[in-house]
Amino acid sequence: MSIPLSILDLAPVAPGETVRDSFAASVALAQQAEKSGYRRVWYAEHHNMPSIASSATAVLIAHIASQTSTIRLGSGGVMLPNHSPLAIAEQFGTLETLHPGRIDLGLGRAPGSDQATFRALRRDPASSERFPQDVVELQAFLAGESRVPGVQAVPGGGTNVPLYILGSSLFGAKLAAALGLPYAFASHFAPGDLIDAVTAYRREFQPSEQLAEPYVLAAVNAVVSDDAADADAQFAVVKRQRLLMLLRQSGQIDISREFDDAELDHLLRTPVGQHVQTMTTYTAVGTPSEAREYMEQFARTAQADELIVAHAGSSKEARLRSVALLAEAMQPATAA
Repeated sequence: MSIPLSILDLAPVAPGETVRDSFAASVALAQQAEKSGYRRVWYAEHHNMPSIASSATAVLIAHIASQTSTIRLGSGGVMLPNHSPLAIAEQFGTLETLHPGRIDLGLGRAPGSDQATFRALRRDPASSERFPQDVVELQAFLAGESRVPGVQAVPGGGTNVPLYILGSSLFGAKLAAALGLPYAFASHFAPGDLIDAVTAYRREFQPSEQLAEPYVLAAVNAVVSDDAADADAQFAVVKRQRLLMLLRQSGQIDISREFDDAELDHLLRTPVGQHVQTMTTYTAVGTPSEAREYMEQFARTAQADELIVAHAGSSKEARLRSVALLAEAMQPATAA
């Protein structure tokens, strides 16, 4: 089986490290991905999350594009309700002009934040309801065929940056199908509707100027190591860190409260802990051969044309090793 591999990078800020450290790690990750033959790296827009540094997505893409040469870079995704279509057309038109043929624009409907942060972004609460219309308006700006009289995206017009619809439900699947755009499903943290959404997308797809046939990217987690026991241990660390992030983000615990591993493992058996277990339903954990077997089965399950992998690890070095090992294991896919 041959399937392209890509990467989703949340620019995580590890405990005891700084945002600057996170950005340096993201550069190293993209460089390793480029060296290993991955197709693209995407960065997700999240706000008000101390453990995620990719909020200014276009700026981060610009920085990493300047430190790499060939790999595609993009958003996975820009949360369009937080922005005007014109502003995003200008930002990604600028990126495409500076780095031609290397920029993707993935779009999501969620705010990527809590309601207080959404208000701080000065957005209209109803803006998510305009998502389909905003996608069409944005696409027109990038094509140089503005639907707003007297307004053009400069730069941006005529760059035709490829659009991708991101989602975790049937809404995004049906919109991507109706517009004839590629569809990326967020199964790395919201696995519930994966099969139904992809099935609906493929069934209802309408060809467009951008895309003649349906194209599915399915997100999956990975912790790959030379040693299976080490991969299991790293995955345990990842789940504890994700649980802490959720607890702190929700205000259920004091942000300065420290927990030992035993306490966190106990909390993983509570309802909020079970949510973490559900979020990591689709995760390849193990040696390269084990990870390859998992990825091939997952690709069949997800009816995926491409896998976008969220590599996790207990350290920056372990994460880079996971990136390299998986690419080596899936070599027929990355050689295409």
